[in-house]
Amino acid sequence: MNARQPLRHPHESESDVIEHVPVLRTHDELIAEIKATADKLSGDNASRGDLKILSRALKELRYAFKVFAPWRRNRKVSVFGSARTSPEHPTWHAAEQFGRRMAQEGWMVVTGAGAGIMEAAHRGSGRDMAMGLNILLPFEQQANPVIAGDPKLVSLKYFFTRKLMFVKEVHAIVTCPGGFGTLDEAFETLTLVQTGKRDLMPLVMLDQPGGTFWKDFSQYIQNHLLSAGLISPADMSLFKVTDSVEQAVEEVLGFYSVYNSMRFIGERLILRLHIAPDDQLLQRLNDEFSDICAKGRIERAETHRVEADDEHLAQLPRLALFPDRRAVGRLRQMIDLLNCELEGHCTGPQP
Repeated sequence: MNARQPLRHPHESESDVIEHVPVLRTHDELIAEIKATADKLSGDNASRGDLKILSRALKELRYAFKVFAPWRRNRKVSVFGSARTSPEHPTWHAAEQFGRRMAQEGWMVVTGAGAGIMEAAHRGSGRDMAMGLNILLPFEQQANPVIAGDPKLVSLKYFFTRKLMFVKEVHAIVTCPGGFGTLDEAFETLTLVQTGKRDLMPLVMLDQPGGTFWKDFSQYIQNHLLSAGLISPADMSLFKVTDSVEQAVEEVLGFYSVYNSMRFIGERLILRLHIAPDDQLLQRLNDEFSDICAKGRIERAETHRVEADDEHLAQLPRLALFPDRRAVGRLRQMIDLLNCELEGHCTGPQP
């Protein structure tokens, strides 16, 4: 069998395969597969160090998934930024205000649970709407007073498990000015979205009023990445730079005004929407965004049976297409158009 071909249940067609995973695999089957993989480590003569990494990573992720599971249907935003920012700094106040505004809109605020920008966002959201992903460092980063001792706080040893949770469990990312770690998180999130390893979501770079931290960041990308052809012009649509808290809030909320979520069923991308486009708008999408289709057209779609685990979304209208996986920036532009035309949210990231 070609290793590139998705495995299928013998009674399932290719259209029933979701992201190369057989549809009918049960939880018990997946757990058995995890156990079988663990058993192979003995035959692999894995080193003690390798086993310790695997064991700790699996334990961390299992516990983190358990903590986040009750809140899966709650909209959440991750806020990144420096732990060194003082409460007197304008950026600290911007992060606090942003956390407060998102909590008012019913969103939970996820941070690294430390000081600086992380504490500011949590002070804004309040303990009830805060979730934390603390990292255990050699100099022992302490959880901030807002989230310390809260059952919605997870402490992790590895940055890679922590970063997975920051991106997997949320519906938007807002990044305030920071150091190496903040820039790492900003670029990794952009990479994951650009390459389709993470579903589209708003990525906002929020500065203090009049600040130039993220403007300089954006200018660097244009001068050295875009101009050299290392990214495409549409990739600039994947993030928004602003020094306004209200614009940051509007960017996040506006993205979900019409668009709800996306899901692949085999090679077919399903977009779940809150409002269905009429025939005229659907034709416009096909006229202006035919380049994002690897084949076929953008069409209306019914709820597929493999979406059973998203039962709460079953009644939403849907669009379907076979996308060019490299055209994520253009897909974002199409979602921006839907949000603008159907609900009047015409902000969208700007280069």
